[in-house]
Amino acid sequence: MPAKRFRRIALKLAGATEGAHGGHPDFRVNGRIFATMGYPDEQWGMVVLTPDQQAILVETEPDIFRPVPGGWGKRGSTNVNLANADSTTLKSALTMAWTNRLNKGGAKRPASKAGARKRPPAPRAGQTRTKNRKAKARAPR
Repeated sequence: MPAKRFRRIALKLAGATEGAHGGHPDFRVNGRIFATMGYPDEQWGMVVLTPDQQAILVETEPDIFRPVPGGWGKRGSTNVNLANADSTTLKSALTMAWTNRLNKGGAKRPASKAGARKRPPAPRAGQTRTKNRKAKARAPR
């Protein structure tokens, strides 16, 4: 039942869609993941918070929230104990994560500009970029 509640609350947020990665259902807005279910197991979910938001939730609700182990946790990814989380707390955490991703915008990387100049190829061994350009200038066409 807790997983159904997590899914229902996540999908009620405007623009939220369900997908999957790594064998786990995830929830996205603007193409960016804001929450995942089933990590590290079926009793847990994960929300993408800021480190400051994470610190507040872990301190105030340690039976519900804990940082994800490793680097992701240091950047704010936070596990949610679904059995211990009431609907209000869960909605608050999911809304924070959704807002964080919504404010980042949809594009993961800026699109390249049409006609943008590409970087010249790396020089061959023993050549510098200047020599490489001079050699190309002298080459017959």
